[in-house]
Amino acid sequence: MIRPMTISEKILAEHAGLREVEPGQLINARLDLVLGNDITAPIGIEEFRRIGATHVFDPAKVVLVPDHFVPNKDIKSAHQCQILREFAKEQNLVHYYEVGEMGIEHALLPEQGLVLPGDLVIGADSHTCTYGALGAFSTGVGSTDFAAAMITGEAWFRVPETIKLVYQGRRRPWVDGKDLILYTIGQIGVDGARYKAMEFGGETIANLSMDSRLTMANMAIEAGGKNGIIVPDKVTKEYVQSRAKRPYKFFQSDGEAKYSQVLDFDVTRIEPQVAFPHLPSNVKPISAVGNVPIDQAVIGSCTNGRLEDLRTAARVLKGRERAPFVRLIIIPATQEIYRQAMKEGLFEIFLDAHAVISTPTCGPCLGGYMGILAKGERAVTTTNRNFVGRMGHPESEVYLANPAVAAASALLGRIGSPEELGIRT
Repeated sequence: MIRPMTISEKILAEHAGLREVEPGQLINARLDLVLGNDITAPIGIEEFRRIGATHVFDPAKVVLVPDHFVPNKDIKSAHQCQILREFAKEQNLVHYYEVGEMGIEHALLPEQGLVLPGDLVIGADSHTCTYGALGAFSTGVGSTDFAAAMITGEAWFRVPETIKLVYQGRRRPWVDGKDLILYTIGQIGVDGARYKAMEFGGETIANLSMDSRLTMANMAIEAGGKNGIIVPDKVTKEYVQSRAKRPYKFFQSDGEAKYSQVLDFDVTRIEPQVAFPHLPSNVKPISAVGNVPIDQAVIGSCTNGRLEDLRTAARVLKGRERAPFVRLIIIPATQEIYRQAMKEGLFEIFLDAHAVISTPTCGPCLGGYMGILAKGERAVTTTNRNFVGRMGHPESEVYLANPAVAAASALLGRIGSPEELGIRT
């Protein structure tokens, strides 16, 4: 008799060719996709050549996305991207995304239907865990594991234990997936799910949009998780059925599956959250933030640069202007999101608010460019990390929030809520 398994365990078992797996077991598994970007892939490509490999295991399953320092910030970043471009040409990669068609990788791959339910995906970027929102097992790896995966199409895993996180109740106004995951990280800490699968469920998740689900899975790594995952449902099907170009499979957790921990959250008690420096777990509800003046607001990244996020920001910003001496930076996560936002008139709203609109890039999230902070400056941002020096000077400060709070803060000149401006959802 096969032991009851969680969705994460079932996906790993299937890709390892096993009837069942259990936490702690070491397995070797077949991969559906291997991902690299302009920071991590060049190291992997160097290892690929050093090993003596001549070709990737499948040119349709290795994806390269230059997204961190593009358009090229300087000579060094230009060289990094050149390495990707030449490797993609040499290997005839099907999925190489150049400037003008690319996007931030973890928004681009779901949008393009490259990651699907039931997939096993690794990427040389910690936020590869984003794709768990689609019911896939996805996780970040180092550049050497990325190199080995490009050659073999396989990777080894230690099967993780699973924490089940159950969210019940109706969300308050202006509360979205970003607030749910920030609140969760605040409750369990940045190591609360260390090397564990975080399985998000409950009626609140069932009523959550795909964009918000992607946000939640994206930040599983900020709790130390090996992966974040949501059991696929009708929302998943609606999202993937028009995008998928190959078969996919919905896995479900067994009712008797064993979890290392089950945590229940009453969402009706959760306000919009703000993570104070210098940890994503240092969260406060918006009502307890106090007076925190800001110099910059950023709306974008692989966490919150999707169309829903831009629409939310536009609702807050419409007919208003940012506060004097506050920089407001909007970064659509992909070219398609950029195009749709423009069609919907969102850009007019942003420009009227005196925001600057960037081409898709990770940019300021990692302190790359397009929004670096000087000494002593503060930013409220929809990105995923607020470590010391994350967005610039070591003595700058980064506050994490959802798009509505970031937009309202740009208007107020301090961290605040849309409700302070009399704006209703």
